[in-house]
Amino acid sequence: MSFAIKKQGAVCIVDVEGQLIVGNRQELKQKVLDELERGERKFLVDFSQTGYIDSSGLGVLVSLSKKIREAGGELRLANLNDDLKTLFELTKLDTLFQISVNRDDALKTL
Repeated sequence: MSFAIKKQGAVCIVDVEGQLIVGNRQELKQKVLDELERGERKFLVDFSQTGYIDSSGLGVLVSLSKKIREAGGELRLANLNDDLKTLFELTKLDTLFQISVNRDDALKTL
């Protein structure tokens, strides 16, 4: 499991590789919060290399969404596989997050 953060224009892109679970969710949260404190406001979390997100991972995404919005920023999610799409639909989180099919579409809307 790893998280890579890189900048593309004004957007901070977070690549999540592996699983987003209880054991690593705090690492993701801290990395995004560090970028938020540095003044970044536009975030894209790319799940193209992610196979699984547990409830604690979903919880950290909700928390980050709230903190980013409170700071006047935006958060997009992209590249959810079919299982992850179903997870977001079943939990109704697809109504909370702006989800793009791929990274390019997400970058166009940020």
